[in-house]
Amino acid sequence: MKSIILSLALFLSLPIFAQKLKTVEGEYTYHVPDNVTMEEARRTALDRAKIQALADAFGTIVSQFNATRVENRNGKSDIDFSSIGGSEVKGEWIETIGEPIYDIRYVDGMMVVTVKVKGKAREIVSAAIDYQAHILRNGTEERFEDDQFRSGDDLFLSFTSPVKGYLAVYLVDADGQAFCLLPYRNQAEGIYPIEANRRYLFFHAKSVPPAERILVDEYVLTCERSMEHNFIYVIFSPNPFAKASDTNADDALPRQLSHGDFQKWLVKCRKRDKDMDLRLIPITITK
Repeated sequence: MKSIILSLALFLSLPIFAQKLKTVEGEYTYHVPDNVTMEEARRTALDRAKIQALADAFGTIVSQFNATRVENRNGKSDIDFSSIGGSEVKGEWIETIGEPIYDIRYVDGMMVVTVKVKGKAREIVSAAIDYQAHILRNGTEERFEDDQFRSGDDLFLSFTSPVKGYLAVYLVDADGQAFCLLPYRNQAEGIYPIEANRRYLFFHAKSVPPAERILVDEYVLTCERSMEHNFIYVIFSPNPFAKASDTNADDALPRQLSHGDFQKWLVKCRKRDKDMDLRLIPITITK
């Protein structure tokens, strides 16, 4: 990921909302369709292994709007992943322990990816905040929502929450660097407050009053390879928290830190704040 702006760095104290974590393990075998890349297959298998681990540890909530099939056999959950989603599992993944173990092979010409993963998780005991977060490409309305970008495309974020709170947005690129997209570079507080029931359009200076435009950072995505997979982290909580400590390594890029340091900060925040919500949005950038 390459962009045309930066961010800031101030670390405030975090509220203490400790909740007991449980060590969980999951395994999943993914039969990969022909049109799915190796990287996408590994990510899908890992995501489903985590969901399986959460379902086994905490159970599931079957939505009345889906044809989800859940069977319990000897304390293990057998799940039809064609319809189950992360919101239907009564737990959330906090931290991965060690490295996932992959077994990649071909059966009758089809790639088969099996992954085992271990981590720390906690039970979801309250309803998540139903906020709306949309990644937009080259447009400022929800109809421009997309996860497929071309080099040179503009990136925007539409955000609305039913409650007031605090927001941070990061992008992790293919080289393992985490870039702070929000709070903006010129916000000295290191925290971005959100009002309830207000639509925000981030990374678009013209959408705010003229006096505030100096604060807004605008982003253009580029890639050095023919294709790159990036991840956007949308982090929201009704409780105050400050962004991670980062550095200004390049004036042409947002402030940044290593993916490892970013994950340590994120795990620490989520351990302390049971109300913190994380949405991980994968995007692809091609030349």
